[in-house]
Amino acid sequence: MSGIELIIRVLLTFLIMFIMVRIIGRKEISQMTFFNFVSAIAIGSIGANLAVNKQLSVGNGVLALILWGSITLLSDHIVLNSKKARIVLEGEPKIVIKNGKMMEDVMRKTKLDIDSINSLLRQKNIFSILDVRYAILEVNGELSVVKKEESQFPTKKDFNMSIPKKKITLPVSVITDGNVIKRNLNEYNLDDNWLNAKLEENGIRSIKDVFYAEVQEDGSLYIDRKRGSYK
Repeated sequence: MSGIELIIRVLLTFLIMFIMVRIIGRKEISQMTFFNFVSAIAIGSIGANLAVNKQLSVGNGVLALILWGSITLLSDHIVLNSKKARIVLEGEPKIVIKNGKMMEDVMRKTKLDIDSINSLLRQKNIFSILDVRYAILEVNGELSVVKKEESQFPTKKDFNMSIPKKKITLPVSVITDGNVIKRNLNEYNLDDNWLNAKLEENGIRSIKDVFYAEVQEDGSLYIDRKRGSYK
């Protein structure tokens, strides 16, 4: 490939992709669905091949870009005008926490684990699942959270109310998927005997029956038992 041909290819690719971006529209990364993301990668890959791959003719490269751009535009039009198509192409929001209870069946379907949910909650400045009324996983992977009424502002501090001394600095998980996280117990000078006693107080005889357990700031234990599904 000669230098002149390379320059022509690069300029042509830039022009076509610039026009396509203006027509298709621009979205922030955080607003992109998985389908949008894959489509953007595909268009970028075709454009790169058109610019530097001499095995791909200019005509075929331009045609591929136009066809993919047209398909993207068509899918966007369908998504805007059909709810059923929007669900098929982009998915739909899923409730992963309901009234402080994690929806295990939904978590399995969305390939989310407890650590991922806790990480997403911390990004919302929420450090305990017990504070959550609803958590909804959006189609772009973001987590929308509705706090319980008692966990919303205004706070006790706003009313100059006394705040009891906390036994635990931050809520910490001690059981996930029926397995004890010993390092978290040890960090707060807790042991298996304490944990088993708390479980027995709640009528639970086996740790394997617990999906998730979290030590609260006041030293109490929040427990979410295993269950097949939620109604």
